[in-house]
Amino acid sequence: MKRAIVFDFDYTLGDSTEGIILSVNYALEKLGYPAKGFSEIKKTIGLSLPETYMALIPDGSREEANRFRELFVERADDVMVMNTQLYDCTEEVLTKLKEMGVSVGIVTTKFRYRIEAILKKFKAEHLVDCIVGAEDVKIEKPNPEGLLRMIDSFHLTKDEALYVGDSFVDAITAENAGVDFVGVLTGMITEEEFEKYQYKFVAGNLWEVYNYVTVK
Repeated sequence: MKRAIVFDFDYTLGDSTEGIILSVNYALEKLGYPAKGFSEIKKTIGLSLPETYMALIPDGSREEANRFRELFVERADDVMVMNTQLYDCTEEVLTKLKEMGVSVGIVTTKFRYRIEAILKKFKAEHLVDCIVGAEDVKIEKPNPEGLLRMIDSFHLTKDEALYVGDSFVDAITAENAGVDFVGVLTGMITEEEFEKYQYKFVAGNLWEVYNYVTVK
């Protein structure tokens, strides 16, 4: 069995959709653009903030992407934590992994302080050993910097860790890091779409992830 399980956050451990939509549209409107719809924004969740901007405004500028990032964070500081929920099984699955002596980490394009606040809201801080967020890396996912830093912090080899995520960004991150990957179908990607990437297993939810890792 793996000695460390590292998770993405959005659509893997929890759902921040409402907070993300509020923050994206706040930033876009401040920049003079019309608000985007639910489905259009949802497709960008998991991307870095500059990439989110470029996906929504394909002809936008790099300077404006940086301003979008600033405005998004400004609004997210007010609305993200209160509009984020953990999935029903998240706390129980993480508890069981911890009881088995498995190290638990989160590598995300969200800010670390945001994840810390979300976990604190649910009194779940003790269930996660290490968080690597956007402010902790020079280049965000799918660059492997954050995931490799996490594995180093656990003093483990790549073969001793597993990365779990819901998106193509997560799959490519794991591939770039040389780390085994498990996809979870609680995001926007179907099992057929995961076929384009390297993975060990595709799970319907976190319980299926837990059942997979405990028999390997």
